[in-house]
Amino acid sequence: MIELYYWTTPNGHKITIFLEEVGLPYKIIPINIGAGDQFKPEYLQIAPNNKIPAIIDLAPEEGGAPIEIFESGAILLYLADKTKQFIPQNLRGRTEVIQWLFWQMSGLGPMMGQNAHFSTYATEKIPYAINRYRNETSRLFAVLDKQLTKHSYIAGEYSIADMACYPWIARFEALQQNMDEFEHLKRWFFAVQSRPAVVRAYEKANQINPQPTMTEDAKRILFGQNADTIKRS
Repeated sequence: MIELYYWTTPNGHKITIFLEEVGLPYKIIPINIGAGDQFKPEYLQIAPNNKIPAIIDLAPEEGGAPIEIFESGAILLYLADKTKQFIPQNLRGRTEVIQWLFWQMSGLGPMMGQNAHFSTYATEKIPYAINRYRNETSRLFAVLDKQLTKHSYIAGEYSIADMACYPWIARFEALQQNMDEFEHLKRWFFAVQSRPAVVRAYEKANQINPQPTMTEDAKRILFGQNADTIKRS
């Protein structure tokens, strides 16, 4: 059994997609980040960076005490290794998947997050910041589009690299990206979107948070943190 500490964000969707794909039993514990659940002391024991998602594997492969993991990329890699699914078991294939997983974690997610922040949520609209992150999002889309000229999926076979990227690419309209400009990425997007496990994962999201909103209180909680937040926790 996997306990999944989750909210309906791209990083949260990555893990529900994986768990639905492999059929591992899991229980969702909602962490409403707009209400500040991520700062509760009991959650910080699992996820010291006060972000979602996190998991507890109650039945590790080696036995013993449960294993707690935070960071979505680390969780995907752990679960892929645990199940031996959606990551190649040979060195070259494994390396290909891992490098694209790290690419998403270090580039695609953070840049698209800044794009959304400055374009949608920032109280002051700064043209330089908006253009900077919108252009970087477009560049990253082009990188992925070029990679997909060589493969049906990002690293060859469908893998955790695709699961990591898809929930961010799914936000293309909100991030002012025209998918028609990226032929191969568009083909990939619809192929992943139609997978039954992906459909089920997003259905769970709609059940947990059927009307996502960004209130002023939520903005204060999400965007108003600093070092004192951690020192007080």
